[in-house]
Amino acid sequence: MRIVRSLCLLAACLLPLLALAGKQTVCTITINSADEKETFRRFLPAEKYQFVELVERNRRDWLASSCEAKVSCDILVISGHHGEGNVFFSDSLEKNEFLPIEELERVSCSGSCPSLFANLKEVYLFGCNTMNPQAQHTISGEVARSYAREGRSTDEAARLARLLGQQRGESSRDRMRLLFKDVPVIYGFSSVAPLGPVAGSVLSRYFQGAGSSEVGKGRPSGGLLRQFSSHGLVAARGIGEGDPLVPLRQDICKFADDRLSDAQRLAAVHGILQRPTAESRLLLDRIERLTDTLSPSVRQQPEVAQVLGQIAGDSASRERHLAFARDADEPVTRARMIDVAYDLGWLSAQQRRDEVVALLGDVLARKEVSGPDVSLACTLNKDGELDGAFAAKVRGDGVGHSAVLACLGNAEARDRVLERLASPVDADVRIAQAYLRHRPLADANELRVVTQAIARMNSPDAQTRALDVLARHYLSDRETVDMLRQLFAKTRSWTVQNAIAGVLIRADRKSVVASELLNTLRENRVKASPGDNMVDALIQRLRESS
Repeated sequence: MRIVRSLCLLAACLLPLLALAGKQTVCTITINSADEKETFRRFLPAEKYQFVELVERNRRDWLASSCEAKVSCDILVISGHHGEGNVFFSDSLEKNEFLPIEELERVSCSGSCPSLFANLKEVYLFGCNTMNPQAQHTISGEVARSYAREGRSTDEAARLARLLGQQRGESSRDRMRLLFKDVPVIYGFSSVAPLGPVAGSVLSRYFQGAGSSEVGKGRPSGGLLRQFSSHGLVAARGIGEGDPLVPLRQDICKFADDRLSDAQRLAAVHGILQRPTAESRLLLDRIERLTDTLSPSVRQQPEVAQVLGQIAGDSASRERHLAFARDADEPVTRARMIDVAYDLGWLSAQQRRDEVVALLGDVLARKEVSGPDVSLACTLNKDGELDGAFAAKVRGDGVGHSAVLACLGNAEARDRVLERLASPVDADVRIAQAYLRHRPLADANELRVVTQAIARMNSPDAQTRALDVLARHYLSDRETVDMLRQLFAKTRSWTVQNAIAGVLIRADRKSVVASELLNTLRENRVKASPGDNMVDALIQRLRESS
């Protein structure tokens, strides 16, 4: 009997521990709204589920901190806006937390964090387009042409390009499946996700019907998918052995695995560059990020220097890479590939300059030059090293051509671009905008001349866009400020008045006669659109300063 009593007491002591051990851990990453997390917490019984918030406010390495603490998640709930750039972020100015997909790739690929996601059964992604099936990389004509240059027939080249798109397109859905390898269920939205309060409400209805019986079982819930059917919630499974995306994950992990040294990563890149260039092109952003980390001190490490020497001596890979770059459909792709070739030792500084000049020559030879072309030209010549590269007359006299030449230091071309800022043609104004983002107005006289031209414009829409460009400049000239005050009194467009207020609110206070401007605003303000408050903000600023 004494033995039986002892066993009973032991069992009584162990039961709570066993119950705790049987709990599932719900890890939450709350970047934006907490509605989804709180709904899960409210409906999942505490005796079966424990919650761990991985985000530590004002600590940038919070995910690494979770790894060090050996947290192991059964269920993961990520709440945050998700968009271009492959990052979860917040729309709150008070929050500065964000979660790049690259950080999740590091955790997924590295041995430094083996437990965090190793036991996941379900992932809930409350962010827009987290499971969008559209490929983020467009498989353009340059890919098929690269296969043709390598000896493939036209039909075979087109087939390989389509296959590459399926295997390497990297849609958001593919990236999530790659991240959460072998996870049975990944929920996410194929397009726009509901806002936090709406998602929390829908989740509440689901839990009220199904309770917690389906959570953490590793099976897709038909009830949850039906509740969110109008919002495009879908479920997928993380990739497993034999999945067509496995080779892509292997390549991604060569960049993301923090167990690899710089030399090992470079050696892996060399292996990728020795394949058909179409494949390395789709990994260009990762190759760029790696080469950007190669500081002079890193390059001098014996192992790194040895691999860089091997890459520099690989003439076959070099020729394929440069041939693809020169044939790229988009100039920006060509420029990026030129920079990678320089970083890998395939181009000297002079050879890089020659390639960039040839690129810009091809841009100028086009019938139409776009705003992105202008931005690229100004970026490539941000240090002025290409000034005067095109002294001779080039084809066309469109504003786009002038803007590219202005980016390359041509003063006459700059004057032509500034004139077009006041053009009634929308496309011309947009080109001038693109140029002035990189080469702002230089002095008070230029600002005065441009403001006079804007004041003479007849189209309110074009005038508003031109004023938006002016708003990026700091006005300290009283004559220019007075011209804008007179334009405010003259115009009957609330959008123009709002744009003027946006310029003047940033102006040097010494250039503004507060009482005079305040009277002009009060006496001539037209009825504004609901929610517009720039004129109100300027009036408030003037009241405070008077």
